[in-house]
Amino acid sequence: MPEQLKPEEVNAKIDSSISKQYDRETPMADQIKEFYEYVDSERIGLLTTNRPNVGPVSRSMGIAKRDGPDFYFLANKNSHKFQDIASNKTAQITFQNSSSQNWASITGEITLAGRDDALVKELYNPIVSAWFGDLGDGVHNGRPEDPRYHVILLKPKYISYWKSTVGTLGFMKEVGGAAATGTVAKNGVQREFNSEVIQGMRVTSKRGACAITEIQIKKLWTHWRKAPVPHKLLNEHAASAFLLGPCRQLTT
Repeated sequence: MPEQLKPEEVNAKIDSSISKQYDRETPMADQIKEFYEYVDSERIGLLTTNRPNVGPVSRSMGIAKRDGPDFYFLANKNSHKFQDIASNKTAQITFQNSSSQNWASITGEITLAGRDDALVKELYNPIVSAWFGDLGDGVHNGRPEDPRYHVILLKPKYISYWKSTVGTLGFMKEVGGAAATGTVAKNGVQREFNSEVIQGMRVTSKRGACAITEIQIKKLWTHWRKAPVPHKLLNEHAASAFLLGPCRQLTT
């Protein structure tokens, strides 16, 4: 339901939409699971690199593989994006679903942009050859051994995503009601993962068990206490229970 805008939100220069939709209740393990489910369902996103003297440049790219929070792409080494990456390793992947309004923004660093024969063979899909073609010279044939295939690996440092909590009609009703009454629409949840959480996601994907440690919880709690949005977590113990609870159930 739409919520009333509060004076303290305006005075504190808080984005009321984010403040009211920021998810402080869903356990972190569930937030991570739902993030994976969302990006896996999209499979195609916008990969944005930074071009000298131009700025951010985006193009549609299919995800060749997701390994925990990390994303792999197969690309033509002759494309301009490799020049972009050579000068600036920072990149971003974005997803948006026009039906559900769900979206995700993943910002990080390109740690691999080159030829890796084993990875190319692992990531290769015959459909990809449609974007490469066969020159007929026995070399540039669009198959895994084609030297034009290079791998791009993006390792996130920050992830934010929004998940709708209502259907299409509910979305329209919520937004229309908010606009008509001067309230703030609340039709989804805003979530974010900082570098500490992402590293935990990365380790978890390698060993198949929860990897968010007590030390990371302390760092996360310190980060959250400094956040400009009010939250319902009352203390560090509550934060630990909120984040680690589901993980302890998995490991006991």
